[in-house]
Amino acid sequence: MMKMNFPVEKTVRARQSIRSYQETPIPAEVISKIRSYMEELTNPFSVEVSLHLLEKNVTSNGEKLGTYGVIKGASHFIGASVAPCELGLEALGYSFEKLILYITSLGLGTCWLGGTFDRSAFSSAMKRNPDEFFPVISPFGYAQEKKRMLESMMRFVAKSDQRQEWSALFFEEDFAHPLTQAAAGDYAFPLEMLRLAPSAVNKQPWRVVKSNGHFHFYKIHSEKESKLGIDIQRTDVGIAACHFHLSAQERDLIGHFTRLKNPILQAPGLDYLFSWVKE
Repeated sequence: MMKMNFPVEKTVRARQSIRSYQETPIPAEVISKIRSYMEELTNPFSVEVSLHLLEKNVTSNGEKLGTYGVIKGASHFIGASVAPCELGLEALGYSFEKLILYITSLGLGTCWLGGTFDRSAFSSAMKRNPDEFFPVISPFGYAQEKKRMLESMMRFVAKSDQRQEWSALFFEEDFAHPLTQAAAGDYAFPLEMLRLAPSAVNKQPWRVVKSNGHFHFYKIHSEKESKLGIDIQRTDVGIAACHFHLSAQERDLIGHFTRLKNPILQAPGLDYLFSWVKE
């Protein structure tokens, strides 16, 4: 597993969704660092995730790439795609968030975009495999100091700066007993960094149960898939796993992710995804 290259808590707290960008060019050496990081990036689910970088806001045939007014001023974008497979969307969420955090550590702004971009145009411009899921992109660049009214309104409506409390997200042995930070012990820090993770429309669909020292990851059951034919909340839990894993690594907490054949708990309205098994 590649090293992190950035302090976890500082970077997690610095990351926010930036929708307005300066026209200031990004130095070539910074782009080179991002490309190198993308080439080395792996995930703990052993799934191949394709990462794409686009340095223009106009396609080769002159068609302007669209974000439906959500993003202003960006001329650099990253995207991620993955073949349909078990834990594929979770791996995509993990890898893309790790790249987002690295870019954040370089002093640049980013913004996860799921539904508000011209998927066909970006897919073509980024030359992604048409057989792969292509759920997300992000612009990156230097943030405008003053937010547009639209941007401020979107953050307010999405409650972007709010997160649920521990008692709603983390549990001990079953879903009837909330996990306290004291009971989490050394894992209080990874769980807190997980709690701060971004998610689509800030749903925070993850739930984690500590049992016998291990941590089992669930998501709120989705009644219907997105227009892309995927459950985007699986990507969200991958983002959460990234925050948890990077924090555990930083604190030298040893373990690995695995999908258990027989999960310890089944609960109405929740889907088991994978577990963090301590070593």
